[in-house]
Amino acid sequence: MKSIKNWDNKTWLSSKDYINSFNKFLIKHSNLNSSSKILDIGCGRGKILGNLSTKLKLKNRPIGIDIESHKDKDKKIFFKKIDGINFFKANNKRFDLILIKQTIHLLKMSEIKKLIKFCKNNLLPEGQIFIFTLDPVKNEIPTFKKMHQKLQYSLNKDKKIINFIIKNNKCISKKFIYKVKVKKQKYLKMVKDKYISTLLDFNLKDIEKGCEEIRLKFKNEINFRDKLRCVVIKK
Repeated sequence: MKSIKNWDNKTWLSSKDYINSFNKFLIKHSNLNSSSKILDIGCGRGKILGNLSTKLKLKNRPIGIDIESHKDKDKKIFFKKIDGINFFKANNKRFDLILIKQTIHLLKMSEIKKLIKFCKNNLLPEGQIFIFTLDPVKNEIPTFKKMHQKLQYSLNKDKKIINFIIKNNKCISKKFIYKVKVKKQKYLKMVKDKYISTLLDFNLKDIEKGCEEIRLKFKNEINFRDKLRCVVIKK
């Protein structure tokens, strides 16, 4: 599984406003309370989980797992450097909420099937799994030509994953939308830092050419909607 080091590092995804908006959505559509036990698979720096812990005044320290361990990860979470499948092989805990945000597409379909099975087996009676992917139909992420082509390939995979989940599980589907305003120079730095998995395999020449396309294509302030599809699975 590929590691994304910069997806939540100094981007709109790490802003207080985004995190507050995301957690407001999460609380509204779940049955979370101060006694909830929460696991975040692919937590990055754990800022979403840390903020959620504060909002709910969680009695149980939430667990965040990721294959990348960052020095600035949130101190309110219990972090483990491990992937989801191997975590569950040694796990003896049960959870009210298991969160998988924008990481499931990095797995093979066989791994996704195994991970979802593990997740369901490790839910408490009223527990839920929240799986977020980029909206595969009406996505607005700013791109350059080669990035767009690669993103479309990834979104098609997301579509297949969502269809598989809906077909094989008791679930409901929702959408989370966040309005983004970002300076072009800031977004160019994000692209150079490969903030999204679509960019991971691009070489320096690809990135430089893409940045030049973005300079010509967009105004000094880039406005778009970050649209996520959310599938909620119940036990």
